[in-house]
Amino acid sequence: LENFHARQLRLSPHVLGHSKAHVGRVVAELVRAAKAQGLQPGPLALSLRGDFVRIGSAYEQHKVRSPDCFDILVPLRLPPHLEPQPRSAEGLGPHGAFLCGLRARAGGPRRCRPFAEGFCVELQGHSHLSSGLVLRWFQGHLQRCLGAVRYRLQERCRISLSACPGRPPTLHIVPCSDYVCCHISMAVRLIPAIPLGDALYLTALPPDGLRPPQGPQPPEALWGLNASRQEQRLLSWLKEQAPASSCHLKCLQILKGLRDLRGQGLEEPFCSQWGRVLSSYVLKTALFSLLLQGPLEAWDERFLVERLEDLVLYLRGCLRKQVLMHFFLGNPSLPEALALPRFLKEAAPVNLLAAFDGPTLDLAAFQLINTWIQAPHVIRMYSSPRYLRPAPAP
Repeated sequence: LENFHARQLRLSPHVLGHSKAHVGRVVAELVRAAKAQGLQPGPLALSLRGDFVRIGSAYEQHKVRSPDCFDILVPLRLPPHLEPQPRSAEGLGPHGAFLCGLRARAGGPRRCRPFAEGFCVELQGHSHLSSGLVLRWFQGHLQRCLGAVRYRLQERCRISLSACPGRPPTLHIVPCSDYVCCHISMAVRLIPAIPLGDALYLTALPPDGLRPPQGPQPPEALWGLNASRQEQRLLSWLKEQAPASSCHLKCLQILKGLRDLRGQGLEEPFCSQWGRVLSSYVLKTALFSLLLQGPLEAWDERFLVERLEDLVLYLRGCLRKQVLMHFFLGNPSLPEALALPRFLKEAAPVNLLAAFDGPTLDLAAFQLINTWIQAPHVIRMYSSPRYLRPAPAP
């Protein structure tokens, strides 16, 4: 396991640091240009707030294999008279997700109607901000700003923007050979986000192909909750409380690596379900839950195999019971030091596995424990060039 982590999963801190710094500079230029252009139509249009939020495994120290993909939240600024009123939407979307509607204020001034007509849709008799319309505007807005930014950055890198319907746009960065020592092409997913305050954001739900199949499809008037900043605060708190040589992030990386290798040998349709059931978010949630159950001293590096086995067994138990609760929503047992927003404390709990049927979860539990028992064989077999799939080109 140590060799597997060192050779196939662990990222070079030097390369990752250079990649993150380069991504930060390029995204800052693009966001600055987009904010400046967004001020021109006037205060009744959508615009960028002017900052961006780094999220995901690359910024939480548990990314594996290659530092070539990044996620960035780009907060938007809504017109002041259209402040969103988030509410839980029950029965309108898939199970295993927390959904919110952004209801426009009733009785707004007549001059606000163009905004409502351009960015809102009807849901249950009320006007709500549409994630699809906002995403379409965001893609076009960034595309229009790309020319000026490309000219300013031409000595550093070549940049382009691609977009698929229903998905956030992706910024592709190809560094110039004489600018950075690490010549890695990077793909940065730019995700428009609606700030709720307290470092909470609402983001568009993933397209149908990335969601579990069960449950009604949510209307585009509903948004998903993003608590990435709270997750980063929890990881920082755990780093302070755990031993300096704690292996909890290494356990998460190894489990993600084993999941990916086992996926190479599975056939459809279960292969796709395997990746969704054991998504990185599910694995991270299981790790968080397990970490708070026992003394953090037990996660010292010398207990790596024991803690990794505990994580596998805990996750198998969750799959068998078909229950893994969202870590932050309505969880009364979180450390007080985290100072969670009231919105999270009062939210209804959400079962992340509710979208999957029993047979799928039972099969995933069997494959998980089988992967752990045969870990040396899985690593040797599926790490060979015959099975390793090439990384998708940015």
